[in-house]
Formats: sequence, structure tokens, C-alpha cells
Amino acid sequence: LEANFKEANDKKEQLVFDVEQCRARLDRAVKLMGGLGGERTRWSKTCEDLTISYDCLVGDALVSAGSISYLGVFTPDFRQSIVKSWQIRLEELKLPHTFHCGLRSTLSEPVAIRQWTICGLPQDSHSVENGIIMSKGRRYPLLIDPQGQANRYIKNMGKDTAICANDIDVIKLSDKNFLRTLENGVRFGRWVLLENIGESLDAALEPLLLQQKFKQGGTEMIKIGDSTIPWNDAFKFFMTTKLSNPHYAPEVCVKVSLINFAITFTGLEDQLLGVVVVEEMPEMEEKKNSLVVSNARMRKELQELEDQILFMLSNSTGNILDDHKLIETLATSKIKSQEITQKVQEAEVTEKQIDESRNMYRPVAYRGSILYFCIADLASVDPMYQYSLQWFRNLFVQAIRLATAAENITTRIENLNGFFTYYVYTNICRSLFERHKLLFSFLLTVRILQGYDEIDALEWMFLISGKCLSSQSLANPAPDWIDNRMWSEICALSTLPAFTGLADSVAARSSAWRVIYDCLEPHAAKLPEKWSEKLNSFQCLCVLRTLRADKVPDGVLNYVIQKLGTQFVEPPPFDLMACYKDSNVLSPLIFVLSKGSDPTKSFNEFAMKMKMDRKTRMLSLGQGQGPKAIKMIEEATQKGNWVLLQNCHLFISWLQELEKICENLSVDSLHKDFRLWLTSMPCKEFPSSVLQSSVKMTNEPPKGLKANLRSAYYKLNNDLLNVTNKPYEYKKLLFGLSFFHAVVQERRLFGPLGWNIPYEFNDTDLDISKGQLGLFLDQYDEVPWKVLNFLTSYINYGGRVTDYIDLRTIDVIMKSFYNPGLLEDDYKFDQEGVFYSIE
Repeated sequence: LEANFKEANDKKEQLVFDVEQCRARLDRAVKLMGGLGGERTRWSKTCEDLTISYDCLVGDALVSAGSISYLGVFTPDFRQSIVKSWQIRLEELKLPHTFHCGLRSTLSEPVAIRQWTICGLPQDSHSVENGIIMSKGRRYPLLIDPQGQANRYIKNMGKDTAICANDIDVIKLSDKNFLRTLENGVRFGRWVLLENIGESLDAALEPLLLQQKFKQGGTEMIKIGDSTIPWNDAFKFFMTTKLSNPHYAPEVCVKVSLINFAITFTGLEDQLLGVVVVEEMPEMEEKKNSLVVSNARMRKELQELEDQILFMLSNSTGNILDDHKLIETLATSKIKSQEITQKVQEAEVTEKQIDESRNMYRPVAYRGSILYFCIADLASVDPMYQYSLQWFRNLFVQAIRLATAAENITTRIENLNGFFTYYVYTNICRSLFERHKLLFSFLLTVRILQGYDEIDALEWMFLISGKCLSSQSLANPAPDWIDNRMWSEICALSTLPAFTGLADSVAARSSAWRVIYDCLEPHAAKLPEKWSEKLNSFQCLCVLRTLRADKVPDGVLNYVIQKLGTQFVEPPPFDLMACYKDSNVLSPLIFVLSKGSDPTKSFNEFAMKMKMDRKTRMLSLGQGQGPKAIKMIEEATQKGNWVLLQNCHLFISWLQELEKICENLSVDSLHKDFRLWLTSMPCKEFPSSVLQSSVKMTNEPPKGLKANLRSAYYKLNNDLLNVTNKPYEYKKLLFGLSFFHAVVQERRLFGPLGWNIPYEFNDTDLDISKGQLGLFLDQYDEVPWKVLNFLTSYINYGGRVTDYIDLRTIDVIMKSFYNPGLLEDDYKFDQEGVFYSIE
């Protein structure tokens, strides 16, 4: 009985225990179901997606591997076309792959990408792909980074301890101890960024680039230079170059992962939007940035919680319902996860509202992006026309601050766009040669209109090349005045939709079109029939090209005036003070020379004006002058001198040394008055980094009578106009002298009709004549016409003239500007009365 009782009692206790355990398991099961119930739908969908992805893994991995291996160096458009061709080939071979598979869809991690964007990676698709290639590639990346955005991105990542635990070192090949820094990076697991490399790499880097590791005493080692260094897996190596289109030998390409980090239109637009919002709505931009950071942090926490849940579930042993810790962790994680999810959703709603407010200023960022890519293309016109993105951003900020304020946002945007466009024009024009200024104005106009889809691509192609995709074959109706080139272009142009019937019209009414051909100003004449009403001003330029190609520049001038205004065809006069104000101790000032131009006189005058004439050091570069130049710069950086290095183009072999000097300049170690001035003819070998960071200037005679006169009077004031005891006569004669100077300059455009030999008259001739004019007016009671005529025509200007006919011509011209009639109020310089003296 005792035994039976004990057995029954044990059974009863066991049943009670089982009931309690079952009840506890039920409670925990409810908690588990509640904790994971919310994840069912999402995890089921993820499971389905992973199943599909697993089936398509071969094709997707193939495209991603190919993209990482081969596409890093290419532009966005070319990348897309290659990936598309791969996708088509996968279809042909019937290899399983995801529809529109690509690098971003296969390998992107949203949390990681958000972290990269916080560190400064642009958010456009091209830049994100670059980030993925950098993170997934086995070879060390060499980044083509003309705008320096990859440099900033890597440095920001290196400062973030969550990404780079051991900090980052930045070195250049010009550094004396760059190999020592590299060795320490490998030994201690630091990141190393090698900046501003050229088209060749140091041979000492080869073992590192090939990652030639070997085991020694159970430890991984690598040899760098003469040293054997223990390998640390935390080490990362990055290289950047500022060259926009470098050529690397095949043996270099196979050792590194070449990535094109040149900025894209969308990426720049986003950056400029951030800049304009910081200036216009700083509080909103600050809130936006804090939201981006908090969203990234919360999403990272959410990802970590999910990973923790999955890890605990997969590693649970025995009955999962008996794991108290797991159930409690799940419950806690679920509550925290719901809180974070709610906060993320609220933050995303707020961020969306902020984005809507920010997007009101997107037209300004869009215009800025158009303008930057317009000036970036100028390097193909002349190698000296190179401008950095940082310089452009600073210009953008200055324009926002200087533009006219307005309460209405629409008006404010119009003010910003108008002011910034002209601000860019004036700042770029001072570094352009006269022959390129109208070209720049036209490019500016066309790019802006193309941005708003106001110019047809085929019409633009015809205007610049004279070619169309197809052409008509018609007989030339008037070979006596229509040559083969003209007729072939007319037939080609007729194939475009807007010009349908043009060739037939020219053939049917050749006499009416002949009037346009024979007209003195065909660019201003109306086209026959209804063509003037049918075609817009740009299309009329295309017609002008076919009939009178020699008048296209005049037509372009009128077109720019019509679309942007007169101010965009009137470049501002040369202003050395404005250029100096835009410079700093780190940015050289470069005079870009042309034939016959010499800025030395202007430079010396400016140095005297700034009271720096005694602290100015000048050196004409040439063979053997390198050490002197280096010593001069080193001394100037400490004493606050100005250094003028002339004719850099004559010492090409030393320009790399100049680049190293400019790279090593640091604000902390420089005197605030130090400036480096350079003069150079256009030169392909001139270092890009120096050009991009510099303030560039040209000092050519202005183009056109009006521009010449404006340049002559730009530097004058009331005191300078009243320097003599005969101010009335002086002002009259000064205008005549300035007009004469403009005329002798402009006659060079007409070849032998102007001068038998083209002479390089310059401002020095005008300044000397101006000084003599004031001197002789003070010394004589009456105006000494014969003396002034002889000195100006035969001595000052005639001193450059070698042809006796030209000497006689210049004397005759001078007499039209220096004669007693000039003092009369209604004096005319020409028979038609178009040009007359000032009152």
C-alpha cells in the first residue's frame, strides 16, 4: 500500500508538474507567437525572395562579378549599356538570372549604403555602385577623382571609428617617409590613403598591390621596400588621382581596381541642393542631416536585433519553449523593435516633408549643375581651362549670399539663377582668351536651353558639324552661287522635321535666297516665304550656316543677346584686384599668356598699389633655375613675400616639382601675405591640380571697339581725368586717343586690309601716349597738335611698325583723332557720322 501510495503520489506530483510546465510553455508559446507573429509575413516574403534569388544566383553573380572586375573605370551610361548587353546574352544562353539584375540589386546592403552616404558618398546610382565595388573588390582601389569627392568620402570613413577602428593616414608619393607610413599602416591595421598619384606607380608598392603575403613563424608577413612587416587584416589601402582622363599601362590596371569617381550630373545636383538649403534654410538642413543620421542608426539597430533573434533561434537546443532567456530576449527585442520601427516611420514622414520643402530650391541646384558641366568641358578647348569642384562650390555660395533677396520663393529662385549664371560668366571670362569668350557665352546659352529641352539634339549636331543622320539627293539649282558644300548641307538639313521642304524652297525661289546670300548682314535678314515665322532663332542659325558660314559668329552673338541678354557678350574688363581678392595663400595666381601679351607691367603696378613692391621676387624660369625658384618660394612662405615665376611653359621638366611644392603648402605654416604668381603660355603638361586650385587670368587686348574703350576708361576716375590744367581739352583728346588705340587694334582682324604686317600694339603704347598728352597740355598754352600727332603716330605706336606703308597709314589715321575739330561738341570720326566724340 505504501509503495502504491508513493507511486500514485509521485504520479500526481508529476502530473501537477506537467500541468504547470504545460501552462508555462503555453504562456511562453503565446509570447513566442506574439513576438514572432509580426515577422511572419515579412519573413515569408523574404523566404520566397531568397528562393528565387538562389535559383537565379548564377546569372546574378556573373553580372556582379563582371561589373566589379571590368566596369569600375567606365562612365554611368557605358556601364548601363554593357550590363544590358550581358543581360541580353544571359537570355540567349537561357541562364537563370533576375530581371534587370545588376551590381546594386544583387550586392547592395541598405544599412551600409546609408552609412556611406553619411560619410559623404553621393546618393546617385553611379556613386553607390562605386562604393559597392570598393567594398567587395579584392584588389585595392585606384580612384579617378578629378573633383576630390572620393578623397573626402574616404577621409570621412577613416574618421568614423565604427567603420575604421584604427584611424586613417593620408600620404603622397612626394612625402619623404611615405613608405614608413605605409609600413605602419600594414603593421597596426590602419587605413592608408595615397593621394594625387600620376600615371605611374612606385615600384615599392608592387608587393602590396599584388598582396604577396607569406607565412613566417605562423604569422602572415609581407615585404614592403626592404622591410618585412607582419600583416594585419584591418589594413586597407586606397589610391586617388586628380587626372580626369589618365592613361594607365595594362600592368598597372591588373594590379588595382580602377574606379571612375568623376562626379555625375545627379550627384552634383544633390550636393548643390544641400548647399543652397544650408544658406537659405539652415535649420531645415540641420534637421534633415540629423534625421538621416538617426534613421541610419535606428535601421542599424533594427538589423542587429533581427540578426540576434535569428541567431538565438538557430542556435537554440532542446525544446525552444523551455529556453526562458530566449523567450524573454525575444519579447524585449520585439518591444524595442516596434519602438524603433515606429520612430523610423515617423522620421521618414518628417524627412519626406523636409524633402518637399527642400525641393522648392531644386531649380537652383539644377542650374548650378548645368553650369558646372559646361565649364568642365572647357578643358577640351584649351588645357589651361580647368576648374575644381571646390572652387565652383565656393562661387555658388558667394552668389547665393550676394543675390537680391526676395520674400517670394519663386522670385528668389529667379534672382538666384540669374545672378549665379552671370557670376559664373564673369569669373570664367577673366581666365579665357578673347577668341574663346563668345564661344563660352554660346555654350552657356545652349547648355541652359538643353537643360530645359528647348534645343533639338539633331539640330545642335547639324549646327556644330554640318551633318545629319540622312540626306536628300537633289540637283543643285544654282551652281553659280550655291557651291557643293552649301547644297549638301541644305539637302541634309531638309531631312530634319522643322526644315522639311527647305531644299525645294531654295530650288524654287533661288533668287529670293540669293538676296540673303548677298546681304551684308544675313544674320539679321528675314528668310524668304514663311521660313522666318516657321523657324525659331536657333533653327535660323542652322540655315545661316548653310548659306553664309562666315556670319555664324555674328548670328551666335545675336542669339546669346536674345536668350540671355547683352551682358553675356560684354566680358568685364581685366581687374587684378578682384582676382587677388579671390585668391588665398594656397591658390597660385596664373597669368595665361598669349602672343604679345606681357602682364609684368600690370603686376608691378598692382604690387606698388598693395605696397608689396619691395617684397616681390621675380624669376624667369629656364634650365637650371629650379633650385633658385624653390629657395625663393621657401623664403617667401616665411617672410610673406610675393613670388612671380615667369614663363613656366619653358621649363616643363620642373612643373612636377612645382606641383609637389603647391601640394605641400599648408595654411598653418604660411605667412598670410604670401602669394605665388605664375605666367605661362597654354601648355598640356601644366599640372592639373595646380590649374584647378589656382586663380587664372588672361590680359589680352579686348575684342571690339566698345570693349577696348571700356577697358581704357575702366581704370580712370575723376581725379585722373582732371590731372592737367586743361581738363576740357584733356578729356576730349583722351577719348580720341583711346578711340585711336581701339581702331589700330581692331584693324588687325582684317589682315592686309588693316596692316600689311600684324603688329602687337598693347596698353603700354596707350599709357605712354596718355602720359605725354597730359605733360604737353600743361607745358603749352595752346594744344600742340603737330607734336602730339608725331609723338603718338611715329614714335609710340610707329616704333612697332616696320612697313613704311603701314607707318604712313597710322599717321593718316592719327590725324582723324588728333585735330582741332575734336574739341567741337558735334565732331564725327567718320563720314557716315556713326562714331562721334563725347560731349
